[in-house]
Amino acid sequence: MVPTSEEQRVNTGPATHEVTNQAPPLAPYDASDDTALLEGLRREGAGWAEEELRRLGRQAGSVQAQEWAELANRHEPELRTHDRYGNRVDEVEFHPSWHHLMRTAIAEGLAASPWAEDRPGAHVARSAGGLVWGHTEAGHGCPTSMTYAAVPALRRQPELAKVYEPLLTSREYEPGLRVPSEKRGLLAGMGMTEKQGGSDVRTNTTTAAPTAEPGVYTLRGHKWFTSAPMCDVFLVLAQAPGGLSCFLVPRVLPDGTRNTFRIQRLKDKLGNRSNASSEPEFDGTVAWLVGPEGQGVKTIIEMVNCTRLDCVMMSAALMRKSLVEAGHHVRHRGAFGARLVDQPAMRNVLADLALESEAATTLTLRLAGAADRAIRGDAGESAFRRIATAVGKYWVTKRGPAFTAEALECLGGNGYVEDSGMPRHYREAPLLSIWEGSGNVNALDVLRALSREPGTAEALFAELALARGADARLDAAVTRLKNRLPEASQTTARRLVEQTALTLQASLLVRHAPPAVADAFCATRLGGDWGYAFGTLPEAADLDTIVERALPGGD
Repeated sequence: MVPTSEEQRVNTGPATHEVTNQAPPLAPYDASDDTALLEGLRREGAGWAEEELRRLGRQAGSVQAQEWAELANRHEPELRTHDRYGNRVDEVEFHPSWHHLMRTAIAEGLAASPWAEDRPGAHVARSAGGLVWGHTEAGHGCPTSMTYAAVPALRRQPELAKVYEPLLTSREYEPGLRVPSEKRGLLAGMGMTEKQGGSDVRTNTTTAAPTAEPGVYTLRGHKWFTSAPMCDVFLVLAQAPGGLSCFLVPRVLPDGTRNTFRIQRLKDKLGNRSNASSEPEFDGTVAWLVGPEGQGVKTIIEMVNCTRLDCVMMSAALMRKSLVEAGHHVRHRGAFGARLVDQPAMRNVLADLALESEAATTLTLRLAGAADRAIRGDAGESAFRRIATAVGKYWVTKRGPAFTAEALECLGGNGYVEDSGMPRHYREAPLLSIWEGSGNVNALDVLRALSREPGTAEALFAELALARGADARLDAAVTRLKNRLPEASQTTARRLVEQTALTLQASLLVRHAPPAVADAFCATRLGGDWGYAFGTLPEAADLDTIVERALPGGD
């Protein structure tokens, strides 16, 4: 007999079983559905941006944007050193999805546009946007971050800023190498480190020789880690006759010729694979001096403040994205007769992760608020920003790898396969503690700020005093921190910075989070009623309230 169409349909179904007990796709979802984020946005002076942030959150969690993220990482950038005729071109080709992500990020003000906005809270709104758009993928956050950070450094040379700043702060993305002044928008990169020095940039051997034209030099040397080589301009450190100095290097010169920027190779990195990181060689490369000769580090210090804040922001975004993925899975997955989310052991893990995520998000927005107010001339906020950004950069980025590993484990074997997206998050996490100074560099920078920059310690303790008397464990932690400062040394620097970060996070949660969140954080991170892994909250912790607050759409 010839089978009927219905019989054919049945017979071509699964040969062995029907797939059950698997979570449906997370997308589409709203990446801005985060109570701590929205509360912090309003508190730090950018409530006016909430409607746009919610729209961006829906876009970030859309099927399309999540697909862009996956494709940009699956199809990695490719280096083309020469064209078909043998001419040196030194270009990097990206998958179209990379350009979709970049175009959206630039249009949404996640690069340098806040510097052109005369509105309080503009820099807070940008950080909040990064926390939301960071639910896509992290690689394209590198050129947007560097473009943002380049503006204050470039302002050290007003005649250059006059030309380039309007284009760097544009919301238009125009890829491709052309004369910068002829484009509608520019991106900036940086070339600081060299193979023999890394974070010790004073050991740079790239040389800068002055030309007959004032302010114009030619560079010769090899940079070890220069990200986003298809940016239009780069801030580069080199040794001028007067010492280590900062220079602006365009990929294309004003006359339309290519500047010498020979890309030797792209880095084969652990994560951040959608983003191209390169080793360029300079040989007669034309550059313009930014700031005085010999003050290269001083010139770029404001740039570092900005990029370190972005490291905190991107780590917090990665934590939140991983938590959302884990929460989604355990809501739909059943085991031992109940949903995973209702199992006490899993609920403890989720609640512990939620505490860490909220603390990171709240600190990120407080740092963004300090940056916004410091830029507008608030001396107290400037002093607080100086020390708290280094503290946050050290601690939040250090928590990222352990956090993403635990979130991945919530999915079990499902989380260990590439299709889940969790391995990409896990590989991404360590970058943020390495970029802009690894742990020791930031810990020592905190010591430097405390000992050499008047007002930083006072600003820190003034912030902590705002929560005085609200929690005895917090008060005790502040006292311990004060007692530890006179004994601070390189040997104990990490311990000091860790204690500072936890005390600062606790003070923010005590002031701004629900009692269940603040109490659990203080009991564990300050009071010691905690284990050595996530999921070890005490019996008294209000797990239900913490989890319900954290997961999108409620539990």
